[in-house]
Amino acid sequence: MKPNWDDLRIFLSLAREGTLTTAAKALGVSHPTVARRVQALEKQIGARLFERLPDRFVPTAAGEELLADTEAMEKAALSIDRRSAGLSDTVSGVVRLSAGEAMAAWLARHLPALRKDLAQIEFELTASHTLANLSRREADLLIRERVPDLHGIVTRKLGRVAYAIYGHRAFARTKTELRALPWIGFDDDHLYMPGQAWLHELLGGAKPAIRGNNWLVLHEAARAGAGLAMLPCYLGDADRQLHRIGGVLPEVFAEQWLLVHRDLRALPRVRAVMDAVIALFQRERPRLEGAVTPAANQRRSGLIR
Repeated sequence: MKPNWDDLRIFLSLAREGTLTTAAKALGVSHPTVARRVQALEKQIGARLFERLPDRFVPTAAGEELLADTEAMEKAALSIDRRSAGLSDTVSGVVRLSAGEAMAAWLARHLPALRKDLAQIEFELTASHTLANLSRREADLLIRERVPDLHGIVTRKLGRVAYAIYGHRAFARTKTELRALPWIGFDDDHLYMPGQAWLHELLGGAKPAIRGNNWLVLHEAARAGAGLAMLPCYLGDADRQLHRIGGVLPEVFAEQWLLVHRDLRALPRVRAVMDAVIALFQRERPRLEGAVTPAANQRRSGLIR
């Protein structure tokens, strides 16, 4: 009997994950299922595929040979899946869109506009600053600040996001030097985020008193009055609890890119969502670039009652 793809897929996952528990979690099956299917595959092939170490499974020489062939099979299967999806001519179904936490929240606020003419499309919006795998269809579309060096990816520049300093109204008219006030910034694992080098220089190398791991945490801490935070203008300007202190920081910005796998860019439902996202960024360009008066400043001047 020839090995079937389901057994090979389980073998591949165990080779990558290293333990029965993590492989089972990745596949969405039970721990005993992984062990049983791997044992059955070894019996079919007539060779031991893994060394059972105390803390993990390591492929044997036979396992390494099978791993290379199985990875090639997986690559072909994923390509067939993407290409077959691209043959559809209907503007309906599910489109998975992944973006960073703050950008995903901004997109969520604009879902009514995005879906105005796309009611037949189901949206799955994922918030994460880790890169979803387009080849494996973990997402159909990505919005990212950088273009990764990946094979088969098509990109489209959406625009630019501006940043400014925001604080609770208690800080709005402070006469204290900015560097002497409490600051909210990113933790050490996220110093690559926009503006963190600027903040590091402002504070003379000191760390912000409060540190988080995504923009939404920084935003909530700032609106609670914990300190000042540098935020994307589309996030800070829309919050009436926050005041923009000073203008847009010209040296701090982030380009926004739309990424799609080349096998899916012509799929009608993906193309329709791409067009809607591009149109949204064009309409909202002034807000993204911080050229619109912040909500708190409008209220203070009497423009909002």
